[in-house]
Amino acid sequence: MNAGAVVVIAVLSGIFVLVAVITDWNWFFEHPKAEFFVDAFGRNGARIFYGVLGCALLLIALYCRKIRV
Repeated sequence: MNAGAVVVIAVLSGIFVLVAVITDWNWFFEHPKAEFFVDAFGRNGARIFYGVLGCALLLIALYCRKIRV
């Protein structure tokens, strides 16, 4: 896979996750794979976890773009 494609996927994924956190989408947090984090941390804790994850994806994309992988 092209490095530029990885950066684009990371940016789009990070933005998607951050929008889901900000708008508190029920379908996102009720998904079986997200329910683990909701059960473990509570709804607001899961939102914080996914917010950090979204920011991490954006930072990784920025770093990869900066070093031109």
